[in-house]
Amino acid sequence: MGRIHILSDLVANQIAAGEVVERPASVVKELLENSLDAHATRIRIEVEAGGRKLIRITDNGHGMVRDDALLAFERHATSKLRSADDLLSIATLGFRGEALPSIASVSRLQMETRVAEEASGTVVEIAGGNILRVEDAGLPVGTTITLRDLFFNTPARRKFLKSEQTELSHIAALVTHYALVHPTKHFELHSSTQALLVAPAVANSADRLFQIFGKDTSNYMLPTTAELDFNRAGLPEPPPWKRDEDYVAPDPGYLRLTGFVSKPELQKLNRNSIYVFVNQRLIRDKLILHALSEAYRNILPPTSYPVVLLYLEMPAQEVDVNVHPAKTEVRFRQPSFVHDFVRDTIRTTLIQARPAASFATALQNGPHGVSSSLLIDVSPLPGLPDGSDAIRQPVFDPTFQPTTFEGHPLTPLTVEEDGACYFSNGSETARWDVPTSTEAVKSPNFQLAAPIVPPSPGRFAFAGHSIPVGYESIEAELGYDPASPQQADTLTALSTLKPLGQLRDSFILATNEEGLWIIDQHVAHERILFEKVLRDRDTEQIQRQRLLMPLLVDLLPAQMITFAEIAEELERNGFEVEPFGPRTLAVKAAPVGLEGLELEHLLEEILAVPDRNRQTENSEARRRRIAASIACHAAIKINQPLEHSKIEWLLESLGKTEHPTACPHGRPIALRYSYKDIAKAFQRI
Repeated sequence: MGRIHILSDLVANQIAAGEVVERPASVVKELLENSLDAHATRIRIEVEAGGRKLIRITDNGHGMVRDDALLAFERHATSKLRSADDLLSIATLGFRGEALPSIASVSRLQMETRVAEEASGTVVEIAGGNILRVEDAGLPVGTTITLRDLFFNTPARRKFLKSEQTELSHIAALVTHYALVHPTKHFELHSSTQALLVAPAVANSADRLFQIFGKDTSNYMLPTTAELDFNRAGLPEPPPWKRDEDYVAPDPGYLRLTGFVSKPELQKLNRNSIYVFVNQRLIRDKLILHALSEAYRNILPPTSYPVVLLYLEMPAQEVDVNVHPAKTEVRFRQPSFVHDFVRDTIRTTLIQARPAASFATALQNGPHGVSSSLLIDVSPLPGLPDGSDAIRQPVFDPTFQPTTFEGHPLTPLTVEEDGACYFSNGSETARWDVPTSTEAVKSPNFQLAAPIVPPSPGRFAFAGHSIPVGYESIEAELGYDPASPQQADTLTALSTLKPLGQLRDSFILATNEEGLWIIDQHVAHERILFEKVLRDRDTEQIQRQRLLMPLLVDLLPAQMITFAEIAEELERNGFEVEPFGPRTLAVKAAPVGLEGLELEHLLEEILAVPDRNRQTENSEARRRRIAASIACHAAIKINQPLEHSKIEWLLESLGKTEHPTACPHGRPIALRYSYKDIAKAFQRI
């Protein structure tokens, strides 16, 4: 008897499940993608026990007829491929035909589906790969798939699942991803105890970003968009002898990038906040991650990561999604073209935006969310002396009588049953509504929340003429205009700064119409020198100075090997260095501004590269690393007094740099305390 035999369909499906169904989130991913391919506009996901006990996905897609509902659970049965040529241009999220039979082989599954053309739907129930029942039923249009007891017949797989909270977090992250890439669809995610995500359909990606991440994160995001014709990539075509007579060159199409990238001040400790989609498919691609790292190089610290929401669109034949069973990895036909396009687009966005960091922590003690409506604060200003001429703090009190209206004394007229008080100043009449219970009193003109203990702020929004009470009058006196272009959080006004002086000979204090600025003099000069070194190196205009006596630097054997690798780059950056024995270097010339111990420390820093970095460092990364080290050691130091003219030159030069946001090592350069922030911190608006 032979040794080789054919596996049963059940075993084959369970093996395939090991590739496709890694955890409950994998099941949700496969079924969610099927719902999206079915053009569903509303998708509801319910899970219990992290997906172990229950996973139910309901959609309003086009559904299936009875025959298709049964055929869908056969291996390699799919509606998305017809021939092998279709594999070269896959435009759907699912296509393998392995997901449903694999999932059904390791769970108790029930599918309810109906198409709009049929009067009744179909219910299919399967347990462990065996069909238990198939019957007609009255169902809404769409598909509902319910899974219970995932891995009930493969206890080894069930044992290696993580905790319920961990598995639930993976599902939540997955649904969040797809909600971000499909803003015009309605998504819901419910656990057994709460609604984790309810994302109604919105108009565009910006609204979805605000809806899911909130105002705080949205304010730190920069929109980015770009498009490039694939004609520039030099697409290969078949040779003439393989072309048909009627051969027509295919349209290469376009590579489009849209999305949002975070300002440098928003940093994360891992890559979990990087969301990348290719043709609306969620992917984890090392090429794109490397392009993002290169775009933020010398802007963020090496151990920090940005928040990125990136949508890439390209012709289906330009990307191969059939390289991983879970379809989370892709392979680009022209990887270097895509890599450089992503890197250059994001870097250009950061250069043009020039975002400015602000004193966000200073605002935590002041009122938030002030809009154009009047904010009534319920707590008196601390330290306000009685009988002072200071502006009266508008404390809410139901018995409080307004004293002035348009500069004239107010006289009470009548009090209505609904709590409305009418006052007159002799020529005009004003209405003031006060709450008569714990419920908020509403009128056609405004809404006022009742005070609670401790009291909370309320809002008035008067139509027509408003009563100049409290912060509204102060805001007008300060001349603050919320729509003023000066309120933009950018660094375009650095060259207009007027220096005030230095703080402990380390930080420059300056001011302009936007507010008060604090600039770190060392990192500011470091950014200026860094970009100058890169420019001068490219144009071969590096200024070097010869040393009176060669500087001898002793190195380790590994550092000598590193020197041999980067000797040419050191030469192009203004160094004249040669070996002086087996483990010694003789430095005869160096870039202007480096001398003595700084020069010695610089060489040790450049040559002391960890193995893991040296193995992956390309020529561009090496060039920027060396330029950053030169700039750091040649820059102005802290605790160094500067003349007024030197400070003015520093601020003017900083305003001309491409990235005045951060030094080459990722530290912030300038922090702005805007005029609006100052007024808020002092509770003036």
